[in-house]
Amino acid sequence: MYRVLLVEDDPRLAELVTEYLSSYEFAVDLVTRGDAALEHFKTASPDIVVLDLMLPGMDGMVVCRQIRDVSDVPILILTAREDTYDEVSGLEQGADDFVNKPVQPRVLLARLRALVRRTQTKASTDSRVLEFGALRIMTSDRSVTWRDQPCILSNTEYKLLLVLAEAAGRVLSRDELLKKMRGIEFDGLDRSIDNCISKLRRKFDDNLSEKIKTVWGEGYLFSPSAWN
Repeated sequence: MYRVLLVEDDPRLAELVTEYLSSYEFAVDLVTRGDAALEHFKTASPDIVVLDLMLPGMDGMVVCRQIRDVSDVPILILTAREDTYDEVSGLEQGADDFVNKPVQPRVLLARLRALVRRTQTKASTDSRVLEFGALRIMTSDRSVTWRDQPCILSNTEYKLLLVLAEAAGRVLSRDELLKKMRGIEFDGLDRSIDNCISKLRRKFDDNLSEKIKTVWGEGYLFSPSAWN
């Protein structure tokens, strides 16, 4: 059984989804408020999150971003909009997939199964250790050590560090970084990469401007020889 955190304040839809998924390989925990969803997530450790956007207590986009900052759990968003605004915004906040309302339970089930398969495949195949001087990145448990001390990173910070390290010695543009991390293109306005770089630099005990270099007008460069 896979545990699903369903965050939905429409009682009829919540009952429909819960009953349908529960008849298959999913156990459903229902939460009806955005702020309560974050608290429940911390204690329940669900395998997947199904998230409505219009929620009391806290907007669904905010919930998505805060979950993504601490976890790589698959997030599927339920959206009632016919245009692509919610999809683009959700991808920017770290969502993995979308299902449009009115929800067709069979479609939702198929999407959830696909997300579970993708997560399992990634977990079973990605077991590497990247070392650069005193920096050590272990993909099997997503841990990072710096000068033999654990470095606590958010989920987004870890992803960014890994993407940069995998391309060590090569400049990556913001567009490349966003595509590798979230599957979306840089629109010229998104500052999330720049903000995350700043946070990442502050997590280490010295100035990382030479370790993760800003190449003006081009992007960022992970310098493999500077980590000592």
